[in-house]
Amino acid sequence: MQGMHIDIVSDTICPWCFIGKRRLEAAIEFKPELEFTVRWRPYRLDPTVPRHGVDRKAYLRAKFGDEANRGETERSLRLLGEKAGIAFAFEKISRLPNTLDSHRLIRWAAAVDLQDGVVEALFSAYFEDGRDIGDPAVLELVGVGAGMDTDLVRDLLASNADVEEIEREDAFAHQLGITGVPTFIFDNKYMISGAQEAEALVEVIEKVEDEADLENEQQGP
Repeated sequence: MQGMHIDIVSDTICPWCFIGKRRLEAAIEFKPELEFTVRWRPYRLDPTVPRHGVDRKAYLRAKFGDEANRGETERSLRLLGEKAGIAFAFEKISRLPNTLDSHRLIRWAAAVDLQDGVVEALFSAYFEDGRDIGDPAVLELVGVGAGMDTDLVRDLLASNADVEEIEREDAFAHQLGITGVPTFIFDNKYMISGAQEAEALVEVIEKVEDEADLENEQQGP
């Protein structure tokens, strides 16, 4: 087996997705003999958030209640982030964005082979810099900073391009039974949910690899 395709179903405001990205990168480094194609797929944790976003503290308080418990969760995420090279700065985040437009940007980035850089920049902008990734101006900076064309990104963000496609992919992810992100799909065969440790991801990669090699042997020359 020479190559493997991995789909990552993710939301841009999911801290576990950022951690999962780092862990997948570590897993891929374990398999230098394989060529990986990674594609990021949209999932919206809360599509009811208004397009202009909401106050993050008020949203979390209304949805999850006790701030002390949230603080403990954020402390745990900070520690996990440090191990993965992520400097989570939750205190900087004032807005919880609607993630539709960030997913549109990721979709467009795939067409010019810049998806990984855009995803990385979105996660960093939101979780490390506390920027509002629902703001078109921020999204434009992210896209252009990753190498996308300025005028193209600006024009696309000002339009409704691919809104229906993102909504359709999001709905399809739910139809597949995905209830949490990140979810990794390996060669359309195996699906694993959660920010699994790199070692667990390597095990799945090797299982898919072994099965593909066996199939090739059975098919013969």
